Amino acid sequence: MSAQTAPALVPFALKDAPALIETVFPVQKVSFEAQKERKSGSAQTLTSLAMFWKGRKPLILVRAIVLGSLLPATEDARADLDIFEKLMAFDDEGLARRALAANAFSASKLPELISVPDPEAYFSGRGWRRDLTSDDKLVLYRQALATFDSYEAKAAIAKRPEEVDQEWLYAPVWAAVNRHYAQWGLDAHSFPELIEQLGMLRYGHRPRVGDTFSGGGSIPFEAARLGCDVYASDLNPIACMLTWGALNIIGASPERRAEIETAQRRVANAVDKEITALGIEHDKEGNRAKAYLYCLEARCPETGWLVPLAPSWVISKARNVVVQLRPDFKNKRFDIRIASGVSAAEMKAAEQGTIQGGEMIYTLDNKVWRTPIKTLRGDYRQEDGSTGNRLRHWEKEDFKPHPDDVFQERLYAIQWITKETLNASRQETFFAAPTDADLKREQCVEEIVAKSLIEWQDEGLIPDMAIEPGDETTRLFRERGWTHWHHLFNARALLLLVLLNKRNSEDIWPAFNSSANYVSKLCYWATSGKRFSKADPSQQTGGASDNSVSVFVSQALNPFYSYSQRAFSIVKDEFSGKYPSGRGRVASSVVVKSEAAAMVNATQDIWITDPPYADAVNYHEITEFFIAWLRKNPPKPFDKWIWDSRRALAIKGSGDEFRHGMVAAYKAMTEYMPDNGMQCVMFTHQSTTVWGDLIGIFWAAGLQVVAAWYIATETSSELKKGGYVQGTVTLMLKKRPAGERVGFKQRLLPAVRKEVEKQIETMLHLNDSVRDQHGEPVFNDSDLQMAGYAAALKVLTAYTKIGDEDVTTFALRPRAKGEITVVDEIVQQAAETASNLLVPEGLAPDVWQRLSGIERFMLRMMDMETAGAAKLDNYQNFAKAFRVGDYARVMGSMKPNSARLKRVTEFASRDLGDTTELGATHLGQLIIGLQQMLKDTEAQIVVDQLRADMADFLEIRPHLVELLTFIEHATQEPEVRSAAEVLGARLKNLRLGD
Repeated sequence: MSAQTAPALVPFALKDAPALIETVFPVQKVSFEAQKERKSGSAQTLTSLAMFWKGRKPLILVRAIVLGSLLPATEDARADLDIFEKLMAFDDEGLARRALAANAFSASKLPELISVPDPEAYFSGRGWRRDLTSDDKLVLYRQALATFDSYEAKAAIAKRPEEVDQEWLYAPVWAAVNRHYAQWGLDAHSFPELIEQLGMLRYGHRPRVGDTFSGGGSIPFEAARLGCDVYASDLNPIACMLTWGALNIIGASPERRAEIETAQRRVANAVDKEITALGIEHDKEGNRAKAYLYCLEARCPETGWLVPLAPSWVISKARNVVVQLRPDFKNKRFDIRIASGVSAAEMKAAEQGTIQGGEMIYTLDNKVWRTPIKTLRGDYRQEDGSTGNRLRHWEKEDFKPHPDDVFQERLYAIQWITKETLNASRQETFFAAPTDADLKREQCVEEIVAKSLIEWQDEGLIPDMAIEPGDETTRLFRERGWTHWHHLFNARALLLLVLLNKRNSEDIWPAFNSSANYVSKLCYWATSGKRFSKADPSQQTGGASDNSVSVFVSQALNPFYSYSQRAFSIVKDEFSGKYPSGRGRVASSVVVKSEAAAMVNATQDIWITDPPYADAVNYHEITEFFIAWLRKNPPKPFDKWIWDSRRALAIKGSGDEFRHGMVAAYKAMTEYMPDNGMQCVMFTHQSTTVWGDLIGIFWAAGLQVVAAWYIATETSSELKKGGYVQGTVTLMLKKRPAGERVGFKQRLLPAVRKEVEKQIETMLHLNDSVRDQHGEPVFNDSDLQMAGYAAALKVLTAYTKIGDEDVTTFALRPRAKGEITVVDEIVQQAAETASNLLVPEGLAPDVWQRLSGIERFMLRMMDMETAGAAKLDNYQNFAKAFRVGDYARVMGSMKPNSARLKRVTEFASRDLGDTTELGATHLGQLIIGLQQMLKDTEAQIVVDQLRADMADFLEIRPHLVELLTFIEHATQEPEVRSAAEVLGARLKNLRLGD
């Protein structure tokens, strides 16, 4: 179409058009890319601002949601999906460019994958010809990637889309995009242009995206990076600070980034100079401390000896460095000796510290003394049933233990950097016990802090904020007696942070927060030796490591018996301004506010939120660790915010309080959204109770669900149990049409079933279409099952009354413990309907319909395992859908990313008894029969036993044959495959007289 005949872009032309995300969404590819991003650790774009905020949603997921909410759905769903994947760089050309950016294939590797007719045109010697362009190399990269059999295999060797030069990556895309949407006059050549034009078509202006639970800032950052105007708010000022940093530091121009880096280096150099002048990190030889290792000490009530406490006395596994305790009988305490290069036996002995299993354990004169920690603390039961103790509660003026406190603190080792290598790229270090001179330096620091503590607290340079009780914070005064936030830092850390806080600013705060995260008493010392491959023990996969681990590696406030602190010689690296570059500039309008979600008063076209839910991290508590330092003197422009966690206002927990807070928040967002606006709500699917709560919340907020997608974002790398993200449910919602609509259970159930069937059939049709073209489907079984929930939500949230009960009243009324509401029943029916439609390949529908829930679960998961499924959430979701009572009993592994069923050979007799779910079924009896076959029992004897145990044997014999055929093809055990084949053939050929 020529420029003269191209239609003009007409504002609001797409005002009422369905969004692409309402009909199609490449969930498997988005899931893989989301996991790839999460597993990149510190290489994630926003991680450099704050390692401690681990709850950010992947940027690639946010990008997919924003684009999917703006792009229209046409009559050609497959073409829509193709264009969407091009814009996400999920298509073959995008993958080739991403792989090339990663240098995925060496010049020597390519000829092993593909035939290169004219090698001299590409290679010179063992490498590429120097005159080749990227386009030249792409010719071979496209061919090489075509040899890979799955999207995951291709994407695994490629860079993430955001890591590649955006102009080059998307250069081939815009012509196809403009052709596909030519009827609306689209003419875009970059994402900001595309976003602006799509916004004009839908809303008459550049789209505005809002997030009232902005947290770590991933949603507003990615929306702004694409070109949307953004509004971000959060009750927590630390969350707002992180969001502001994402937009204004990570998203800053190169010139502004250079200014930030210069400012951080200036502060680091100034503080370094001051610390050097004080002489508190150097010894007389000119060596400089890298890390300080401290431990608690407690007096044994039986011997009166003062005992250093640590769970292990190993300092370095790479260098075989340990602590050795030497009795000082005169002073009834232990001298500490640091021994290097010790034997394997000595290393083994040092692994057992003086803290074991909740007891203080030490040896004196060949006698082992044990005292429970609770005895040392003086634990006792209070009238309300809680546990109290006799630890002294520290005062606001305290920064170290009193001489008569139960727990004392002791410096027991220092890691030094040699004078000669202080400025070298590879430093040489050694460990030593503190000398008298070292202890005098510690005393010097304590005297400086003691002299100025009150003044610094008044000035806001050191916290004077009390620690409030909470799920995370109560343990601080229960286990240590700490009552104020500065008690979590010793004198050396307090002095360092004061010197930094004096110079804090909008450019410095990320480095200041990171410094606090590395110098607290809640940091621990970690040591590891060289790591080697399990498959090939001779192949080294990682180097040895000795370092101080930050407080929030576990998103919790854990006091340790031994702790470590980085010296400023290492902390100053946090002031290097090392933020990822080339990840996109934010040039659109941005607003960041510190306020509750229900206080929103600015209209946004699209709201995208990741709200708190029942098992979320207690950020409102743990961020007080940082709020305490900034509350009196927050740097500009943050000084206008309320510097308090405002715990009482935070939406948290579950039950009535949770629902009321969420309803207020989403009601406000719905009010400040145009009639054709869209909301996306992401949450981690944990329980049907939370699902029921969310349905009620959306009802009361006047929202209707129009689509739901399930994104697998599991990871097993988090230390905190709550960090095992099971998967993200992405709900798309619009305003519910005006007017009253009453629904009754007996009519709703058929409507839900019909909607489920319609949704599943549509998705299966698209699967077949895409599989024919690309060789792999769009949706897997989990996605299809999630469509059942989506269908139920679509139907239910369209009503204003269920029976005689107003949906808002239903949403807000208190729940009785164990209550199963009509909503719970309908959602469960939807899940069952969806699951019943998913007949595993190789089974006839009539056989499937006769199976019990546990049988369907077993066969469905066996079928999924043949396709490589190994995610625990798949098993959890299908167990709920099939109403399996105890699915864990048939599981061989419950690991988040490597879950699996028990193999036939792994079932014990107790697992298959008549009283168990599986044992009472035909499938359970077949498993017993197969186990007998593997013990060389004759097939006829097994058949006779089955006939004796099954009253309906003759009727269901063809079904048993089909089940055995299915097991034969699905099992991963060769011997079981053979047994199933033999037993199936014997049953199939059974004559009536046999």
